[in-house]
Amino acid sequence: MCGICGILSHQAGGEPEPMVQAMARSLHHRGPDDEGVWADAGSGIVLGHRRLSILDLSPAGAQPMASPCGRFMVAFNGEIYNHLALRDALEAEDAAPLWRGHSDTETLLVAIARWGLPSTLRRASGMFAIALWDRQERTLSLARDRMGEKPLYLAELPDGWAFASEIKALLEVPAFKPVLCRDAIAAYLAYSYVPETLCIFRDVRKVAPGHIATLSLNRKSIAIEPYESFADLAEADRADAPADPLASLEAVLGDVVEEQTLSDVPLGCFLSGGVDSSLIASLMQSRATRKVRTFAIGFDDERFNEAPHAAAVARHLGTDHTEIILSERDALDVIPRMPAIYDEPFADSSQIPTTLLCREARRSVTVALTGDGGDEIFGGYNRHVIGPRLLANLQRVPCAVRQVGGQAVAALAPLIVAENGGLRTLARKMRLPITALDNVAKLAPHAALIDSLPALYQHLTRSVADPSGLLSEAAKVADPADPLDGSSNVSPSEWMMAMDSVTYLPGDILVKVDRAAMAASLETRAPFLDARVVTAAWKLPLELKIADGKGKQALRSILDRYVPRDLIERPKQGFSIPLDRWLRGALRQWGESLLCDDDLVDLAGLKRTAIHKLWKLHQSGNANNGTQLWTILVLLDWLRHYRHDVVRVPDLLPVIA
Repeated sequence: MCGICGILSHQAGGEPEPMVQAMARSLHHRGPDDEGVWADAGSGIVLGHRRLSILDLSPAGAQPMASPCGRFMVAFNGEIYNHLALRDALEAEDAAPLWRGHSDTETLLVAIARWGLPSTLRRASGMFAIALWDRQERTLSLARDRMGEKPLYLAELPDGWAFASEIKALLEVPAFKPVLCRDAIAAYLAYSYVPETLCIFRDVRKVAPGHIATLSLNRKSIAIEPYESFADLAEADRADAPADPLASLEAVLGDVVEEQTLSDVPLGCFLSGGVDSSLIASLMQSRATRKVRTFAIGFDDERFNEAPHAAAVARHLGTDHTEIILSERDALDVIPRMPAIYDEPFADSSQIPTTLLCREARRSVTVALTGDGGDEIFGGYNRHVIGPRLLANLQRVPCAVRQVGGQAVAALAPLIVAENGGLRTLARKMRLPITALDNVAKLAPHAALIDSLPALYQHLTRSVADPSGLLSEAAKVADPADPLDGSSNVSPSEWMMAMDSVTYLPGDILVKVDRAAMAASLETRAPFLDARVVTAAWKLPLELKIADGKGKQALRSILDRYVPRDLIERPKQGFSIPLDRWLRGALRQWGESLLCDDDLVDLAGLKRTAIHKLWKLHQSGNANNGTQLWTILVLLDWLRHYRHDVVRVPDLLPVIA
């Protein structure tokens, strides 16, 4: 894995090469092994690269790299897992040069010279962010992998553009003026992350997954085109289902896992003991000639500790297992690092254990495979399973009745969510899931508004249904576009899976893992997100994804061949941390220091009275506002870290006390 950056501008506000060198050095954690800068001053282009050496550790893999024909220069972040197959194809066409090394970057350049960029990317299996300078056309093409595994930011300058793997590198460009984006703040408060369609700074965009942005300084133009959309993957020959879909899926997954174990450095696998990571570890071990390294993280608080489940799976598979048990203090101590690791406000609290897991795994390996994407692609979230039934039940109830019922639930909310006493205590005694109560309290007041599948999805996935109550100026969060272009050939569950695949997956899950891993200079790989796996999954009938009240049925069936079901079947836990308790205890002083900083609150455009009310209710124990408060506090902590970089525009975010 690597970090890339650069500028295409004649007036970037300083000497271009030292500027890009400074950009690259800000990305040192993404590539600690080497640094390269290439410039064509007459064209206004400078490319920068930080290298984490994975394939071809020799100087033959260094970047920026020129194509053998001399037409193209590339700065490349990621991996092309099938690059050896691409080399075979080039050689079959008599288009292969005398290879200088065995890096996938060299393969990529030769393939682009032969087939063109869009065609090459459609043939490639991998994760990547690419900056390609075409000396002949004098254009810069920025491309990103289909599922959004690798980040790529593009900032507009007064006379050109700057790009980088992370926002912190853009701050090294004097001509870039980081002004907060009000729409992004509103969307962040709604989702607890900044969606792919927005950026926390105005005049910055994220290159969309599966797209190519082509920049021309001479024409002062930018053209953005897809080379392969999610709809292309999901709807590719759906009618052409294999005779034995499970056997076919297992074969595809096995091939992908085998490709992704190609590495010239130590490699392992994250193992939580759940379906997704256990299947990846099983497939790795079944094809390995030695014990696979597996890593699990646990906490000394048994309520949040999944490490014993992972250890049981590891013993059955015979992996070389490392169990990392951390204290609550370990988790709390990493929180001050979050703003520097996550360049945009990011409030998925599982970022904390993920960051710790990556840090510890890096002590032993440089590459780790993960189970990311299994939930989104194979129907693993509760909303995929119960959402359609919930919508059908709601639609049977007249709107007026739903409205009255919602008002009643809202009135009872203190009893429902009170930390001590009331229904919460009763649920604990009956060993019922506490999260069900929180979901009722969250969803019921809006029941009258839930009249369609998109409306239900919106309320199920938002942390805050309407963030305008927290903002000093009303804001409306735009609904995401339909990823399947209005196709009527999918079930409600599959539609929600598609939505998660283009919103929550790239905006939350992949951001969380990429930044946490790269902060430790660790490369992570996600076999479930390979285009061939996504397409194979979408060919499966719904009953092989969701049946008997459970999702991921296909993965469970394949995993049964490797691991006994009783080692896997248990309630889904995830990387939970006790936010509600922490904000009343160990993090209380931290939270109060942020909320009492009026300059930060005003800069964020938040209503002081509204957020202080949330805080007081939470501290009283009459409400559990931990998730909402964490989202607000992470925003304020991020602003505290970057406040001296932010350009203040007086009329952008009006201050209302």
